[in-house]
Order: sequence, then C-alpha cells, then structure tokens
Amino acid sequence: MVFFDWDSYKLSPQALNTLSQVVTTFRNAGNANVTATGHTDTSGTPEYNMALSLRRANAVKNELVRQGVPAAAINVVGKGETGLLVQTGDGVREPQNRRAEIVVQGQPGVVGNDLAYCRQLSALYRRNVSNSNADVDAGNALARCEAGDTATGIPMLSKILTDARVPLPPRA
Repeated sequence: MVFFDWDSYKLSPQALNTLSQVVTTFRNAGNANVTATGHTDTSGTPEYNMALSLRRANAVKNELVRQGVPAAAINVVGKGETGLLVQTGDGVREPQNRRAEIVVQGQPGVVGNDLAYCRQLSALYRRNVSNSNADVDAGNALARCEAGDTATGIPMLSKILTDARVPLPPRA
C-alpha cells in the first residue's frame, strides 16, 4: 500500500521505495499480474473522488512501468470513496483512506522473466547433471544469462538439460 497527501496523486519518497519492492516481487513471481487500486477519503464529491482514485492508481502504474514492469501486466482500478480503510462520515479527511493498494499475483511454477528462467535452469543443472563435459558449456550458459544474454543462455542450458533427460520447468 502507498499513501497520498490530501487531494494529491504525487508519489512520496516512501511510496517510491514501496513500489521498488513491488517491482522486485513482480520479477520473482513468475508470470505475474499487478493490480493497482486507488482510493480516496470522503472529502469531495463522489465523482471527483472516483477520478482522483484512478489518477492515484495510474500514478502507481506509471512508476511501475518506469521501473521495468510491462504496462500490459498492470491493471488499474479506481474505487473512489468506497472501500474505506478507516470508516468515516462524509467530508472527513482521513489520511489512511488516501491510498493505492498494489497486489502482485503470479502463477506458481511458471517463470515469465527470462533471467529468472535462466537461473531456474542453472539450478536444475546443478541439482541433476554431473557430466564434466557439460560443466564448461553450462558455465558459459550461466555466464551469458548473468550478463543479460538470456537469448543465448536459455537455449544452451535447455539443450544440456534435455540431453541429460531432465524435464524443463514450464515457461510463460
């Protein structure tokens, strides 16, 4: 969750730090989706608050995209003044209600991020293959993955594992 000042959708330094953690969670979750749900307090009209809640959710989305999360993986929802964290009457400026909730949902066992998939393959290699001829190739493949060249590393590790009859994990 990130919080906002009254009538604002500007992300605070604390919110930016929280969103960096969300990005890390997204990258580790596999084939994940993110939902950013904006909320407001009860000051202002319901129509204005609905629009403000969407601006808050979109501010979260824009920052996540800036930090590398694909825009297509992010859903934006505005709740306005519904779903209050702290129940208040109408017209109350409650800081806990001015927020965006961020949920990351992945598919267990499915890795969508190429670097994460490459690391998963290298872990499988270490656990299941003890062929010294493949060690040099696997080392090269792992080095390519760590350098960001997953386009080369993944096929190399996949071949080594397939040749060793090790089942490959599912991939998005």
